[in-house]
Amino acid sequence: MRHEEIMKFYLSHAKKENKILEPLCGSGRFLIPFLEKGFNISGIDLSKEMLEKLRRKAHNAQVTETNILEYNSKEKFDYIFITSGSLSLLTDINEYKKILRKMKDLLNVGGKFVFAVDTIATRCSDDTDYKVSVSVKTKEGFDLLLKNKNYYDEKTQTQFSPSIYELYDGAKLIQREYMNFQTHLYELGEMEQYLYETGFTQVTVYCSFEKTIADGNQSEMFLYECGFGL
Repeated sequence: MRHEEIMKFYLSHAKKENKILEPLCGSGRFLIPFLEKGFNISGIDLSKEMLEKLRRKAHNAQVTETNILEYNSKEKFDYIFITSGSLSLLTDINEYKKILRKMKDLLNVGGKFVFAVDTIATRCSDDTDYKVSVSVKTKEGFDLLLKNKNYYDEKTQTQFSPSIYELYDGAKLIQREYMNFQTHLYELGEMEQYLYETGFTQVTVYCSFEKTIADGNQSEMFLYECGFGL
């Protein structure tokens, strides 16, 4: 999927008079184009490094270094969006519900909250051993390898993806770093329940950036468009 098509989807919910918020904005892949198009947008991210990269590209960006749950704003927003399935990385459902409540609290009546999650269609087959998925040569001439494996927990619908980053100088291992990614994979109807519990009353679920209405678990992502009235 091209970045232009994804951007078009998130832009389609925005109006120039809107006050917009992008939590987990990172280095500004989406926030900066919104700024360049004249939108009133703010961002949140916990990574100081990411926000520094963003500020170098957009000095006037209104961004806050904080955890989503600790973010406070005197004004509410008309449009809030979270891209790239970032919320799927939260496997604690209680924590997830807290974030959904926070998003509702930050949203104006009649506003839109839009986000994406991964589905059970993205489940990987279980691996017994680590496999090299990425191999690149650094500018210093070292070899950087990413090794990973996957296994799926049916009970919790969690995809576990432990990974190892290794840096080599020829055959000599210089550095090794372990990471363990966990992703909750959703079925249609599951997230909707959480959204209604949180207080959202209007929920539309798409299975593509072309706004095809989801009708099963065949697609690799669900895109949620949420709001509430008086």
